[in-house]
Amino acid sequence: MRTNFLFGAVVLVLASGVACRQDMHDQPKYIPLRPTDFFADGRSERQLIDGTVARGHLNDDAVYFDGKTADGKAVEQFPFPVTKDVILRGQTRYNVYCAPCHDRLGEGNGMVVRRGYRHPPSYHIGRLRQAADGYIFDVITNGFGAMPDYAAQIPVRDRWTIVAYVRALQLSHNASVNDVPADARGQLDHPTPVPGGEK
Repeated sequence: MRTNFLFGAVVLVLASGVACRQDMHDQPKYIPLRPTDFFADGRSERQLIDGTVARGHLNDDAVYFDGKTADGKAVEQFPFPVTKDVILRGQTRYNVYCAPCHDRLGEGNGMVVRRGYRHPPSYHIGRLRQAADGYIFDVITNGFGAMPDYAAQIPVRDRWTIVAYVRALQLSHNASVNDVPADARGQLDHPTPVPGGEK
């Protein structure tokens, strides 16, 4: 008799748990991006209410976060000073995220490309040498063509450091003697030996 009572109690508890879960599972809700006839515009997603304050990052600096001016044009300048440390940081981030496709020199012959991935353009073509800094930042952020976006992988500041390093790569391929400071031009004829290099 006691066994039957325990068995009945267990069955009752399990049955009530299933019913509770089913009620929560079937609750009325709007699934994102699904249509609804409840609102006049037919969308379940609603616009933010005027005056809504963002939680976390406000991202209100369009130049820094988007690489664009208020009218949506790509910016021509960096949102912070470009120093040697910025370029070195850009080099490390570039080698991690960009070199697999673009190669370490920016010519578009990375390891992934050599194994069949679509060939990206060289950074050294005229179109990309003339492109605004904000354009390159936007491509890193949102992707372009076969290139995926890297917004989730690369923080905003690091994307800008990569742009600085790309500019350094471009300069290294297209520099002239006039780009070298006058007081350093003598070193071109007598370069400093690299430790462990050829003798």
